[in-house]
Amino acid sequence: MRSCVAGADVLGTVLAALSTIENREYRMNKLLRPFVIAAALFAAFPARAEDWPAHLIKATIPFGAGSAADVVPRLVFDRLAVELGQPIVIENRAGAGGTLGSNLVAKADPDGYSILSNSSALTIAPAIFPSLAFDATRDLASVLMIGSSANVMIVPNTRPWKTVQDFITEAKAKPGSISFGSVGIGSAVHITTEKFRLAAGIEATHVPYRGGAEVIADIMGGRIDLYFCPLATALPLIREGQVRALLVSTPKRVVDLPDVPTPAEIGLKDADSVIWFGVFVPAKTPRDIVVKFHAAGMKVLSDPPMQESLKKLGIDPMPMTPSEMDDLVKRETAANLAVIEAAGIKP
Repeated sequence: MRSCVAGADVLGTVLAALSTIENREYRMNKLLRPFVIAAALFAAFPARAEDWPAHLIKATIPFGAGSAADVVPRLVFDRLAVELGQPIVIENRAGAGGTLGSNLVAKADPDGYSILSNSSALTIAPAIFPSLAFDATRDLASVLMIGSSANVMIVPNTRPWKTVQDFITEAKAKPGSISFGSVGIGSAVHITTEKFRLAAGIEATHVPYRGGAEVIADIMGGRIDLYFCPLATALPLIREGQVRALLVSTPKRVVDLPDVPTPAEIGLKDADSVIWFGVFVPAKTPRDIVVKFHAAGMKVLSDPPMQESLKKLGIDPMPMTPSEMDDLVKRETAANLAVIEAAGIKP
């Protein structure tokens, strides 16, 4: 009885607030009004898997629109909303290597209605931003691994290097002459390149850019020497002969680039890396909701049309349980800290 009274009180408060808002110049979109009222009603009751989801879900993507970290989860969320029977409203909150948006979800109510899509950048941020307001291993719980992608080491066609061994030989012969691009200090692309550089024992100058398109333009123009480019972006450039591929970052060769070796195949130890994309919720979200969410997500990811769409974006399946994802985040956070310290990377 007490919870019913609480629900009525919450609804009354929200309706009064809406009335006040509508009397001012800030008018709420009428299409959202029913969802807001429903959210207020259910806020008064404990979150339970059998009730979830009862209203819209807010998804935060902590990167800019149009990036791989934005396009990939949007594709999945569109289908997931249908599977769950509730809309998923997506908001981009970019900034500080994805930490601004991630912090918002880490501090949100753990009721299953605030979710985060992030990438392996989540495991890099603690080493780049030591004063973070949240700890991903403590404040976020893994829900769904969408998949992973390789980075491809591309170089200008104007350079003489035909193999990665040619590249390493010249880099060692001319210390400091090599430059490489990334989409920002501490980005996954940056860390991939540093792991390669450290394993190969070469020096190189880092040139950070605002976005991948700018890096690619300078690679094709011969203004920088190296870029570990996301697979989906690299493939058309390679096939059209605009750049040359020397290495893939993954432990296994990429099907679309069967002649391009992996780091292990050329004797580089601990130089492989993948970029993955996953979904998270606040750590105290009820476990039965996490399990239900994971099951819905796996159903979506197992759908052949979805698998084909992800493949076109260069995304490979990477199935794992939420617990296995949590362990992955912990391992990669520790490993990336060691790489960043060894490379002397500072924000």
